[in-house]
Amino acid sequence: MSDRVLSQDEIDNVFRNLRDTGPVDPALNAQLYDFRRPDRIAKDQLRSIHLLHENFARSLASSLSAFLRSYVGADLVSVEQLSFAEFTRCLPSPTCIVALGLRPFEGAAILELSHSLVYPLFEMLLGGTGKGSTKMNREITEIEKSILDSLFRIILQDLRTAWQAVTFIDFVVENHETEPALLQMLAPNEAIVGVSMELRVGDHSGLMNIGIPSIIIKMLRQKFDQQWTVRKTHSSETEQQRVLKLIRPSAVSIDARMNGPKVMLEQLLAVEEGDVLAFDFSTKNDIDLIFNGRHKFKGKIVQSGFKRAFQIGDWCRPNE
Repeated sequence: MSDRVLSQDEIDNVFRNLRDTGPVDPALNAQLYDFRRPDRIAKDQLRSIHLLHENFARSLASSLSAFLRSYVGADLVSVEQLSFAEFTRCLPSPTCIVALGLRPFEGAAILELSHSLVYPLFEMLLGGTGKGSTKMNREITEIEKSILDSLFRIILQDLRTAWQAVTFIDFVVENHETEPALLQMLAPNEAIVGVSMELRVGDHSGLMNIGIPSIIIKMLRQKFDQQWTVRKTHSSETEQQRVLKLIRPSAVSIDARMNGPKVMLEQLLAVEEGDVLAFDFSTKNDIDLIFNGRHKFKGKIVQSGFKRAFQIGDWCRPNE
């Protein structure tokens, strides 16, 4: 590195140039912000939601393949935050929409299944192959809605299981709709998280969209943080003493058992007074000591004062 020192004239020239160019306008670096679209969810939380629904997509593909007895593929396309009005404008009309309750939380979510998938699924649920190429663009009838309920039960069960990694949410179908413009569950400017997935059933493919209110996910911020918390693999001595103090008053059932031959129930019912049962159990054999249904020790029955007692011998491994 050069050790050259600037002269006073060079320093004066630098400040003179700054005066000539004038002050920098802060507005040049400003960015537009739309207050009607508040960003309520942090990026790290959106990444967690993305990973959660990737797991949901893999699970759903397996569940639907087994349910429909046909290959089903599922891929997560996008996870983004947008307003409720923007989400509904992106949905086709007519389409298959269900409003989902989010028990025990207040509010509702949306699940939309495109018509390119609905009618092939109808055919498969009714025993067909689902390979029909006829494209229909009509509203779903009440009978068809009841047929789809079995499909939605599979989808919501996997969605419920995927969210259990964060918290328990009981997704329940509350209503069926066909026109996105008629949805009035949320305010138009309210932010939601839109999850888009592509489903492939045979030769057909289409999108399944899920909209979850951002306010619900924001309430679960701490739950998402706990999901990624690195847990300690070893507990300290203080923690061990604390846990031991808590479990000391616990009651434990203990049984000493002689495991010998089995007898048929028919023979046991035929036992009468005066009959002798041969257990075929040698007095030299060890007796099992059972703690809460688990085999823990082997030993022998001994005399302790005027009572019988169990003398512990060997400790049993878990697989014994």
